Amino acid sequence: MAENAPTVTETWATRWTFILAASGSAIGLGNIWKFPFITGENGGGAFVLVYLLCIAMVGIPIMMSEVLIGRHARHNPITAMGQLARESGASRLWGGVGWMGVLAGIMILSFYSVVAGWSLDYTVELFAGNFNGMSSDEVGVAFGEGLLQDVTKLTIWHTVFMVLTAIVVALGIHKGLENSVKLMMPALFVLLLAMLVYSATQTGHFGQGFNYLFDFDFSKLSWNAVLSAMGHAFFTLSLGMCAIMAYGAYMPKQASIGGTVITVAVLDTLVALIAGLVIFPIVFANGMEPSAGPGLLFVSLTSAFAQLPGGQFVGGVFFLLVSIAALSSSISLIEPSAAWVTERFNMGRVGAVTLLSLIVWVFGIACLLSLNVWSGAEYQLFGMGVFDLFDFLTANIMLPLGGMLIAIFAGWVMKRSVVLNELALKSLVRFNLWRSMVRVISPLAVFVVFVMTLYQKFSGA
Repeated sequence: MAENAPTVTETWATRWTFILAASGSAIGLGNIWKFPFITGENGGGAFVLVYLLCIAMVGIPIMMSEVLIGRHARHNPITAMGQLARESGASRLWGGVGWMGVLAGIMILSFYSVVAGWSLDYTVELFAGNFNGMSSDEVGVAFGEGLLQDVTKLTIWHTVFMVLTAIVVALGIHKGLENSVKLMMPALFVLLLAMLVYSATQTGHFGQGFNYLFDFDFSKLSWNAVLSAMGHAFFTLSLGMCAIMAYGAYMPKQASIGGTVITVAVLDTLVALIAGLVIFPIVFANGMEPSAGPGLLFVSLTSAFAQLPGGQFVGGVFFLLVSIAALSSSISLIEPSAAWVTERFNMGRVGAVTLLSLIVWVFGIACLLSLNVWSGAEYQLFGMGVFDLFDFLTANIMLPLGGMLIAIFAGWVMKRSVVLNELALKSLVRFNLWRSMVRVISPLAVFVVFVMTLYQKFSGA
């Protein structure tokens, strides 16, 4: 039985290795295009203040909950939730939270791998100079009518990205995950800082980009902006999918959970803010309006690189950075399911990862086909193709429910003595503050976002 499987004996070499791994999980495509855009559109500095408050009240308490569950159980998320529920005298149905998180990770990686494939393609295309001199309209056509309609190219890059992800995870905790984050995260930080220096010194529009991102405009701080800040604070830390719980199972006992989680949250926020300071000066230097979603990265920014002196190299470096961020996140998406398969079926890690990667790859093919060949109404459910459906189900239903239930489990179900010992906070006041957050404020905030998002989706608001 999974519950009788031996506990995890491997741990991260140091606390900072866990920080790099958890930061890698948190820092992804959303940091680079979504956060800068929603910050600028929703009041700049005013939005950042609300976002930081949401990180403190929602993100950090729930992340601490995931880590303490993983470290105390020393099992994969499915087994951990079931085991701790039994230890606390609660229903074994709590194991369903682990199941939902593992399934969400597989579904997210299915479409995330497709998008990450775009960044790999653009890395090669920009270094090769294939966008040089293109107008914004031409870049838009190359993306919308070129890349997204080319099934062969999409499949190749999706496959390449999944192979890279599988290799890292299959190598195990030390040779794979640990060594990869030790290489990827410093490389990501160095590339990001290099891009920041470029934007500050070469574009001539750094001040405009800074103002767009940080000027306080409370008139734009609507209720929807607050919901957006709360939602992004939750999702940016990779919460609700049990990835952080799986990483927590390898966390050294002596490491401080509170201090470590706060460090991860700070790094994640800094990367998002710096990404905005990189992107917007480049966009404004070319007289373009920033746009949301993939268009900001793959159309607006690429058009800017096509016109800038040295844009061929700078653009290639930028999309290499994006690819590294995507890979550091993807390995955390498959780790929970890989850990469960190896424990539950006593299967070798290579075999488990190969099997799971093939499943994700097949789902990914369905996702990429929904962008072109299967884009018709006959292939849609609730008006969404496979790509959009997976995105909607995970982001709007599975992750909020998972995060909310994890907070409730840590705050109400787990024994107070166990949680107190695991967190080892320096004062009872800090512990009671965290417990009040995770018992009431954090789950309530996630519930509000969950309900309002679904209302807006289905009411057309």
